[in-house]
Amino acid sequence: MITKANTKKLRQGYSQDDKSELCALADQTENATPTKQLRVHGAMLISAFLVSTSFTVVKAITPLWDPLLLTCCRFVLASALFLALVRLRQKISLPSLADFCRYSLISATLVLFFWLMFAALRSTTPLNTAVIFTTVPGISGIYSWLLLRERLPGQGLIALVLAMIGALWVLCDAKPSRLLALQFSTGDLVFFSGCLLMAAYTPLVKYLYKGESMQVMTLWVLITGSFWLLLLSIPKIHLFLQIRSLPAEAILGIIYLAVFTTIITFYLTQWATLFLGPTRVAAYSFTYPALILLLEWLLYGSIPSSATLLGIFFFFLPAMYVLQRRTSLAP
Repeated sequence: MITKANTKKLRQGYSQDDKSELCALADQTENATPTKQLRVHGAMLISAFLVSTSFTVVKAITPLWDPLLLTCCRFVLASALFLALVRLRQKISLPSLADFCRYSLISATLVLFFWLMFAALRSTTPLNTAVIFTTVPGISGIYSWLLLRERLPGQGLIALVLAMIGALWVLCDAKPSRLLALQFSTGDLVFFSGCLLMAAYTPLVKYLYKGESMQVMTLWVLITGSFWLLLLSIPKIHLFLQIRSLPAEAILGIIYLAVFTTIITFYLTQWATLFLGPTRVAAYSFTYPALILLLEWLLYGSIPSSATLLGIFFFFLPAMYVLQRRTSLAP
């Protein structure tokens, strides 16, 4: 979070052109009203809900085509659509080499995470990956301390642990024996490597932010992400021709992922990171299991067990409230 204590730091180290917008953001954040804070948290809840829907969509369309090519098309389409939208509102110029490197570094964390996730799922299970993913907010907090000197007080650390317990409780369907029975493999190590990269995403957004509009930052993160994915897809480039024969549900799924779970979630997450800080934004990933359960209930009538619901209310929701409401991110 940008506070009075580090506003002075924000005013240093940037060009004169960068300072005006960055200082305005700092001043705005210092005097953030409860309404403003509610808007930021509301944006993150929307982002978390959209990300949760992506699991259902990806599960439905992944069997229809190569997962890496699906992700590549998702990023390329998102880049093209967002480029057209931003051009309607402002003039777009090519970034400098230094800025291009900034955006490439941010997008590389996401792209490599997706790539390692696909590689890991060849030799591990979705449950294992979901359990391992709960480590991301904690790792993100470590990165935030190293890069930004942000730290959680004692109650924030306790809340983070409780939120992790709540997420694991939901993932194992309130049966701890399922967690104890897990057997970790090489694929789990591969996925954990991806989580180490994913955890760096929000800290890097804040660390490398230089005052540009969030539309511009989001656009170039998408474009450089598309560049990385195209490079990774070169060995499978001949399979791109298969897109002409994909069923309608696959095409609609790619469009949905590009617009709702890429453009909108990237923008909201990066914008919220400037106000809440990387650790608190990353903590919203703990809402995914509960939101996925909600979606399964709405779409399929699948009702979670009473023990699972108790875990959400007694571990997960209180911990998230304390973490987001009472955490003070000190420089």
